[in-house]
Amino acid sequence: MKRYKLGEIADIVISNVDKKSRPNEKSIYLCNFTDVYRNWAIRKSSDNSYMKATANDNKINTLLLKKGFVAFTKDSETRDDIGISTYIADDFDDLILGYHCVLVKPYVNILDGEYLNAFLHSKFAKKFFELNATGSGMRFTLSSKCLMDIPVLLPDLSEQQRIAKILSTIDDKIELNKKINRELETMAKELYDYWFVQFDFPNAQGKPYKSSGGKMVWNETLKREIPEGWEVGNLYSIADFINGLACQKFRPKDGENALPVIKIKEMHDGITAKTEQVSENIPSKHKIFDGDILFSWSATLEIMYWYGGSGGLNQHIFKVNPKSYFPKEYVYEQLSSYIVNFIKMAEARKTTMGHITIDHLEQSKIPLPPESLIKQFKEKVYPIHLKIGQTKQENCELTKLRDWLLPMLMNGEVRVR
Repeated sequence: MKRYKLGEIADIVISNVDKKSRPNEKSIYLCNFTDVYRNWAIRKSSDNSYMKATANDNKINTLLLKKGFVAFTKDSETRDDIGISTYIADDFDDLILGYHCVLVKPYVNILDGEYLNAFLHSKFAKKFFELNATGSGMRFTLSSKCLMDIPVLLPDLSEQQRIAKILSTIDDKIELNKKINRELETMAKELYDYWFVQFDFPNAQGKPYKSSGGKMVWNETLKREIPEGWEVGNLYSIADFINGLACQKFRPKDGENALPVIKIKEMHDGITAKTEQVSENIPSKHKIFDGDILFSWSATLEIMYWYGGSGGLNQHIFKVNPKSYFPKEYVYEQLSSYIVNFIKMAEARKTTMGHITIDHLEQSKIPLPPESLIKQFKEKVYPIHLKIGQTKQENCELTKLRDWLLPMLMNGEVRVR
C-alpha cells in the first residue's frame, strides 16, 4: 500500500450552502449533514426527504452530487460526528451537498470513490479525525489544511475496486431490505388508514363499512362522525409509556454485567463501539428487547420498532407497552398516525424541540374501534410487521458483517481475488 494525502488524489470542496431560499437563485435539493451521517451510500432509491433550498450556478456546478464522489461531515457539536462519510452511488441533477459537509471528487485513475468511503470508515481514518478536529464548547471542525492532509492508504486501483465491490454488495442488500420495509410499512399504514381513518373496514358482509352506507354518528368530543358503536379514548388508554433513565447515574460497577444505552442516536444508528453502557441491574421495565416499540419524545418525535439487541432505555425515550386487548400492531400504527399532531403542536410553540409528556398523551383524543375489529386488524397486519422485524434484524447482522470485514480488508488481513 502507498500512503497519500487526500489533496494529492482528489479535489476537495467545502460546502457553504445553507438552508435558505433566495429569489435570485435556482431551486435545488440539499443533501444535508444527517443524510450524509446516516447513509453508507446516497442513492436515488434512498428514502431521504431532501430539503428544498436555492443556490447559484457556481455552487450548483461545484457541489452537484455525481456517481463516484464521496461526502463526509466536517463540523459538529462532538468530535465523534466528524469525518462520517457516504458514497454517492448515482448521478443527480438537482441534489447538492449542504453546509457542514465536504465533497470529495476522486482522481479516477488512482482512487476509487467506493474504496475511499470504506477507508474513511476505518479506525485509522477515524483516529485521524478525532485527533485533528479543532474547537471547543459547542462546535468542532476540520480545517482546510487538515482536509488536504488526510492520510489515505491505497492499494492499486484494481484491488481498491475489488474491496469496494465486497462492501458495496453488502450495502446493496441492506438498501434492498430498507426498500422492502418501506413498501411493507406503506402497506400497513394504508390498511390502518382505510379501516380506522376512512372507516372502510369490512362490515358483516365483507364490504367497506362507510362506503356501503354503514351508520355514522356525530361525536362531540372528536368533532366528527365515527361509526356507530365506537368509543372515544386517548393514547394513554391503549398503552403504558415508560420513560427511560438518566443512565449516566447507573454506570456498571466492577464485576457487573453491562447493557448498551439506547439513546436517540442509537435509535437511528444502532449500537456502536462508542455507545455508552449501563448496569444490567437496572429495573426490568427500563430494559429494551427486539420488537419493543420506542417513542422519542424530545428533540425528535419518532415511533419505531427496536431491533438492535438488548439495551437500557435512556431518558427522552418512551418504551410503549400495549394495554388490555390492544395488540402491538394496532398501537404502533395508531401512534404513527397520531404523531403528526404532536409535530404540529411543537411547531405551534415555535420550537425545534418536541417535548411530549404523559399529560399530552392523556389529552389526546382518538376514536376506539370494538375489540373484535382490532383483532381482525392484527390478523391482517401481524405478518407484515413480522416481516419488517425479520428484515431489520437481517440488516443488523449485515451491518455487523460489513463492520467486521472492513478493518481486515483495509489492513490486508483478507485478500480479495
